Amino acid sequence: MANSQLNAIEEMALQNGTHVVNNATEYTADIDAIYVAEDTVFTSIKILGSDVKSTYLADATATIKGGVIIAPVRGSKFSGIQLTSGSVVAILK
Repeated sequence: MANSQLNAIEEMALQNGTHVVNNATEYTADIDAIYVAEDTVFTSIKILGSDVKSTYLADATATIKGGVIIAPVRGSKFSGIQLTSGSVVAILK
């Protein structure tokens, strides 16, 4: 990961904190970005309660490799994350 990306993630995390999601229970919060901590399969990624997973993942059923950052379109925030497997860090807004 490039230094500028790491610095941006650290800055966002310092502002409002993080939450590790590592089970199949839906986590809901105002989420500024998602850092994929290990290879992960998403059940859903939500904005305003609606699943937008297919908007952010080219293949919504595929495993997303660890190290990927998923950020909402400018002006939006994620409202929920649910996993099939793996773990992610929700960077809170």
